[in-house]
Parts: sequence; structure tokens; C-alpha cells
Amino acid sequence: MKIGGLNFDTEKHMYVMGILNVTPDSFSDGGCHYAPEDALAHAGKMIEQGAAIIDVGGESTRPGYQEVSEQEEIDRVVPVIEKISKEYDTVISVDTCKSRVAEEALRAGAHMVNDIWGLKYDERMAKIIAKYQVPCCLMHNREKTDYADLMQDLKADLKESLAIAAGAGIARDRIILDPGIGFGKTYEQNLEVLARLEELHLFGCPLLLGTSRKSVIGLTLNLPPEQREEGTAATTVIGRMKGCSFVRVHDVRTNLRVIQMTEAVLAKRP
Repeated sequence: MKIGGLNFDTEKHMYVMGILNVTPDSFSDGGCHYAPEDALAHAGKMIEQGAAIIDVGGESTRPGYQEVSEQEEIDRVVPVIEKISKEYDTVISVDTCKSRVAEEALRAGAHMVNDIWGLKYDERMAKIIAKYQVPCCLMHNREKTDYADLMQDLKADLKESLAIAAGAGIARDRIILDPGIGFGKTYEQNLEVLARLEELHLFGCPLLLGTSRKSVIGLTLNLPPEQREEGTAATTVIGRMKGCSFVRVHDVRTNLRVIQMTEAVLAKRP
């Protein structure tokens, strides 16, 4: 897959997407990188540590989050994206489900769109992605956790997102899928999805895993967000073993190292 002019070997490697929340209220690092200067410095740190993609988000999606207007989200992410694109030769993703925010971010220098509602929140989103001919990550999400069959329903929901993408003219080879750990799922359901990630390869799209510091780790280990680094790393290893191509994390260095170790072992499989 080519993103922002760079080639990603999604069959042989897992790449790190570094989380850059320019929000005051994200569950783990809200307010830490809210100012554009702080955001730029943190982006530089993650790039230095080996992040292949910087994912810039201007609205918290933690449980009970407060929605912000399109303009406020634009005002948060666009200056940061402009600064990163001028300062660093790196791939920039915008984490949004709003088409206007996505378009302004792409104009500012973003190279891909990360939509936590899989094109289902804003009907214009698919058209914007197709217009700019950029890759996208489509995440599984839903309002309620009343699944008849968890994995079958999850696959059906992702099929709907893929159908929307196809209808708008988004090529399948520009799509990454995210199973949506922590979104529209109970604790037990999150664990089950992690245990069955390999089933999602049926779509033929690279998979992105986003578990960093999330409640499934906190509940398992009984730890607050700032102490969930090892638990996150464990899920990164699981994701790589099950063929995920990208991992979205706060702690870049730790996760890159566990990926490198895991890939060294996998390379020796007969």
C-alpha cells in the first residue's frame, strides 16, 4: 500500500501509527499536546522513535466524550498538520469522522483519513476520500453491543462500510480495516475480537489494531491508563502474530521494539 508517496509492505511488516491527540479531554493524554507547539514537539519525538504515521485527532472519543463543532475540530488539527508537514517528511493521518474536517486536513497536508465510524457518520466522507484519492482506515463501530453473533455481525458491519467505499469510488487497495477495539463492544467482546483477529483477513485489506491504553487492558490488569504500556505491548504482539499491518499506539518506542522482536521470530517459521 502506498500512503503519502511511501510504500508500506503490509504483508510482511507491522507499522506504528503514533497517536497525537490535540484535545483537552482524551482519556489518556488529554491536554498534553493541545498547543500546536507541544503537538509538533511530540510528533517529532514519535517520528524519532520510529513512528511511520502520525495520527492527528481533534476530538476525544473516550466514553462519554463531549462533541465539538466542525470548526473547532478544524481549528485544532489543521495548524498542527501544517506544522508537521512543513517540519517532517512523514505520513500524516487525520482522525475524524467529519467530512469537512477531513477535507481541510487533506488540504493542509494530511495523507490519509482515519474514520472511527467507517464512513457511516457523515455521508459525504466517502466522497471526500474518493475526491482526494487518499487511503483510509475504516473502523468498526456501532451504538449498541447487542450482537446476535459477535464476529459475524462485525464482519457484516464492515461489509457495509466497504460497500459505501466502493459506491463512492474508493479503490479496495486504499482501504485499511480496524476491528474497533473499545468501540461498541463490552469487555468480553473486546477480548474475543482480539482472539479472533485473523478472521478479518477475508476482506483482503490490511488490518490496523488500536488497543493502546484502552479499558480492555485496564480491566484485565486493574491499572490506570498511564500504567498500561506492557498490556498494550502484549496486544501488539498478538496483533502481529495474527497478521495485522498497523498498530495505533501512544508509546511508539516500546511497541516498535516488540514488533521487531516478534518479526525476527516469525521470519524463522518454516
